[in-house]
Amino acid sequence: MSQLQLLRAQDYPRMPWKNGGGFTEEITRDAGEGLEGFGWRLSIADIEESGGFSTFAGYQRIITVLQGDGMRLLVDGQASRPLLPFDAFAFKGESQVSCKLLGGPIRDFNLIYAPQRYRARLQWLDGTHRLYSSASTVLLFAASGQVEVTVAGQEVQQLGMYDCLRLEDNEELLALDVQGRFCLIELMPR
Repeated sequence: MSQLQLLRAQDYPRMPWKNGGGFTEEITRDAGEGLEGFGWRLSIADIEESGGFSTFAGYQRIITVLQGDGMRLLVDGQASRPLLPFDAFAFKGESQVSCKLLGGPIRDFNLIYAPQRYRARLQWLDGTHRLYSSASTVLLFAASGQVEVTVAGQEVQQLGMYDCLRLEDNEELLALDVQGRFCLIELMPR
């Protein structure tokens, strides 16, 4: 039986960026302390101005704009497409990355994981969905004011804006019924 934990946005710890250029709210992670030792980590960052990103050598990153006009990244000298809200973009953690805001400040959503330790899948969905996952860790992040989640055999979970439902130690095909705008992250150890 998988373990279910509801994480509330108001309880996320706030910490400085690795490069000192801003702040992150850490949603959850698998292990480790500070900015080292984790296999995967989910967070929200506020980007107030254009500038450089921290490096995370040995990790893969997937970033998504949550609020604001968007941004364009420069990754190892190559410009990305304009990244607009709910448009995920992946890059290597050791890459040299800077961002140019397309308007004012933005808020973004980040999955950072060690690809030699985990396989990861991230997708943004909106509406009513029945989903199935056999991933050992399933994270469901609410990107709208009300997301309703029913996990087979469990009571209905009500998620507010930026809350996260974490299902751990899943060993079966898990059925999820979800309503609202959300991100589904599936993590499998290698």
